[in-house]
This record gives sequence, structure tokens and C-alpha cells, in this order.
Amino acid sequence: MTTTVSPTQAPSARSTRTVLLIVGILLVGANMRASLTSVGPLLDDIRADTGMSSAAGGLLTALPLLAFALLSPVAPVVASRVGIERTLWAGLVLLTAGILLRSTPATGAIWVGTALLGCAIAFFNVLLPSLVKRDFAGKAALVIASYAATQTVVGAVASGIAVPVAGDDPDGWRLALGFWAGISAIAAAFWLPQLRSRTLPARAAAGPAAYRSPWRSALGWQVTAFMGLHSLVFYDIIAWLPSIAHDEGISEQTAGWYLFVYQVVAVLSNLSTPVLMRRFPDQRVLGALCSGLILVGAGGLLVAPEAALLWVVIAGLGAGVALVLTLTLFGLRTSDHRQAAALSGMAQCVGYTLAAAGPVVIGALHDASDGWTVPLSLLTALAAVQVVFAVLAGRKRVIG
Repeated sequence: MTTTVSPTQAPSARSTRTVLLIVGILLVGANMRASLTSVGPLLDDIRADTGMSSAAGGLLTALPLLAFALLSPVAPVVASRVGIERTLWAGLVLLTAGILLRSTPATGAIWVGTALLGCAIAFFNVLLPSLVKRDFAGKAALVIASYAATQTVVGAVASGIAVPVAGDDPDGWRLALGFWAGISAIAAAFWLPQLRSRTLPARAAAGPAAYRSPWRSALGWQVTAFMGLHSLVFYDIIAWLPSIAHDEGISEQTAGWYLFVYQVVAVLSNLSTPVLMRRFPDQRVLGALCSGLILVGAGGLLVAPEAALLWVVIAGLGAGVALVLTLTLFGLRTSDHRQAAALSGMAQCVGYTLAAAGPVVIGALHDASDGWTVPLSLLTALAAVQVVFAVLAGRKRVIG
């Protein structure tokens, strides 16, 4: 652990800090999806209340992803100057402010608030894998799976309760979205003790030795493509599954619970991924397996949308493994936590640029074709490409 804490520090103090850090990581994980997944089930209500088109609704769900793409390369730079712990705490404060602003009726507040919360989550996405590699290198897959499962569980709950919390009021969606500001505020308060930790800047801790930038590595681009494609499919399903199911005659509330099931299934595969990873010499088989499940799920929604529940279960199994596998690859394919942060920033910058385009394109194609066949055909084709990059990224290699 790279801190200025004395090596003679009592074991009990080190143990307490470790426990607090793990709980803090889980609390950050709890705030990484809820403010995003609660939008999908309410998107029709938001559009009706604000007069948004389908394309604008897609842009609203894509806006956080654009923030992920723009700020991911910035996160390692900020953390290297002020420390990872302080950066994460500031992100929680920003997240709380963004959620509250998004729920206010002021003109444009929904767009500004959504952008702010996207900026906050961008820092979480990039820095948590780096923090885990630094402090829990021997148990990275387990810790990553734990916070990934936490974010998936809370995200699933958020999508499941969104419609009931909103109720029948035309602007009830504001309460349903604003509710999650309380959770992020609690997490920010819990992280306050971590601000006393004098973490050395990442560049100083890593030393002056040069390393190969992932931006100049084929392997870095393969990991990035895998991350971007599985994120694109995941966020498209999050954004449009309720609308797809509703067009098949399924009630809005039931469609929201379909999204809940999608994410709950992903939790089970989140937690199983560390066990599965130990059974293979590298990650090629597991990458192909999870990507294949996502492909079957996307293809199933295309050819038999009336069986949407079956397809979201299959896609959820693949998405859960893909998430943990991608986050773990940031550490497995790099030599230290500084390079892990750089790869994480790169993969999430380029990957979320792809993912951000997905909901907008899907919404626009739906409007243009007046149906789901064309957009789901594109989604299925991209899921097939993901299989290829999952195998390439899964080879046992290290950047530089």
C-alpha cells in the first residue's frame, strides 16, 4: 500500500483502515449505477412531461456516457495531484449535487444535473480499478467483483422501484430520481475519514521509470474495444428495454421489473467471475463465453421480443461476467497501478464514446424505421464483433 503511514503502524490500525476502505469502495459502487438505471423505466414519463423526442431521450441517457468518455483521461491526472481518496470523495459530493439539480424543475436543470453526475461517475469508473490494484493486488478480482455486484444490485433496485416511487403524478419522476441523492450523501460522509490518509501521488509512488502507454499498444486497444462494445450493448438495453417490452404489450411497471431481473442476474455472474477466472489459464474462454451470451440475448430480442424476459436473463449473465472481467483486465494487462489507471482511462474514454452513441442511434433508428427491427439488428451485429475482441483481450499478456 503506497501511503505515508509508518511501517510500524499497529496491525489493528492497518486492519481497521483496510475494512473502512473496503466498505468505502462498496459504497462508491452502490452509487455507480442507480442514478443511471432509474432513468430507463421513467423515460416515457420524462419525455411526456418535458416534451422530449425519442432521440432526445436517448441523448439524455447517453449524456453520462459522454461525460465518462471526456473525463476518463483526466481522472488519473487529477488523482496523481490530490490523491485517489480525495478525488473519490469529491466525486461523491459532485454526484449528490448533480442528482439534486437533475430533479429540480428549473429550465435545463435535467441536462446540467445529468452531466454533473456523469462527470462524478467517470472518476469512480477509472480510479476504483487503480485503487484496487494498488491496495488489494492479490485479491483484485474478488474486490472488483464485490463492488461490481454492489453497483449492479443497487442499480437493479433503482430500476425496479422507479415507477412505484414516481407514482401517478406527471412529475413524480423527479422524486424517483432525486431519492438517490441521499445515498450518495451518506457515502460522501463515510469517506471523510479517508481524507486523513496521506496517499502519495500516483506518479511519485510509481517512480521515474518509463512505461509503455496503452494508447500505443495493440493490446490496450483490444481491451478498450472489448470494454466499449459490451458497455454499448449494456447501456442500450438499460435505456430501451422498457420501451421494447412496452411495445410488445407489457405494462410499464412490468417492463421496469424486467430491467430489474436483467441486473439481478448480472449480480450472480458478477460474484461467480473470480471463481471462473481461476479455472482457466487466461481469460479467452471466459471472454468468449460472456460475449456469446450477450450476443444470444441481443439476437433473441430481435427475433422473438415477446420472450424478452428470457433474453434479458441470458444477456444479464453475460453482462455480469463481462463487467468484472473488463475491470480486472485493467490490472492484469498492466505492470503497476499507474499504468492500470492509464489503461482504465483510455478504455473508458474510447469505450464510452462508443457506448454513448448507442442509445442516441438506437432511438433515432427507432424513430426513422418506426420499429425495433433495424436498431436491434445493429445491436446484434455489434455484439458479434465483441466476441472477437474479447478473445484478443483475454490472451495472457502485459502492456510493456
